[in-house]
Parts: sequence; structure tokens; C-alpha cells
Amino acid sequence: QVQLVESGGGLVQPGGSLRLSCAASGRAFDTLGMAWFRQVPGREREAVGGINSNGRNSYITTYMKERFTISRDNAKNTIYLQMNSLKPEDTAVYYCAAGNTWYSSSPTDFDSWGQGTQVTVSS
Repeated sequence: QVQLVESGGGLVQPGGSLRLSCAASGRAFDTLGMAWFRQVPGREREAVGGINSNGRNSYITTYMKERFTISRDNAKNTIYLQMNSLKPEDTAVYYCAAGNTWYSSSPTDFDSWGQGTQVTVSS
């Protein structure tokens, strides 16, 4: 099992940027596939993107890929989600997840989750 703690959320104006962080502990971080998901109340958890254990491969969900970037620093046991040109529809709770996969949009493929960090995009 791995423990995950997200940070970096908050209130930002449309067009602004945020960088979310997810710090991991409890299991060899450099063996883990990692991912970001987001969820709006009343809707299913949605995949944002994933990154493999060594950080050389990643993906961002198609309609976000021009604005979002995922990265990781294995020396710091941390992954990041850089979000630019934020829109009100990006408002959600953002979760990081860990597992033996990274290229999956299904939450059930990940066995460890953080508590989430709220991102609100509003003027």
C-alpha cells in the first residue's frame, strides 16, 4: 500500500494556472504507475492523465492535452499536474492514484488514492 497526499489546489481565475503535487510514501515510488483523476459531485471520476514508473511515458486525456502536463520526480517521490489556461469546467476535486498501471482511464485499475484537492476556476 502507498500513501498519497495531494496539494496545490485552490481558487484561480479563468485563464490562470495551477500546479498540483502528489507526494507518495510507503512503497517504492519508482515502481509505481501514477495517474490523476478528477471528479465533480454527481458525476463519475474522470481520468486526467497518467505517467509510468520512470516518467518517460505519459498521457493526458485528449481534450485536456493542450493545457495540462503530467510529470514526476522520483527523487522526491512526487508527481505533478501542471494546469494552464484553466476554465470553469475544470472545477473539480483532483485525485492522484497509484497502481501497477498508468495508462488506464478506469479508477478501478488503481489501488491507492489520495484524499483529493479542490480546484475552483471562477472569476
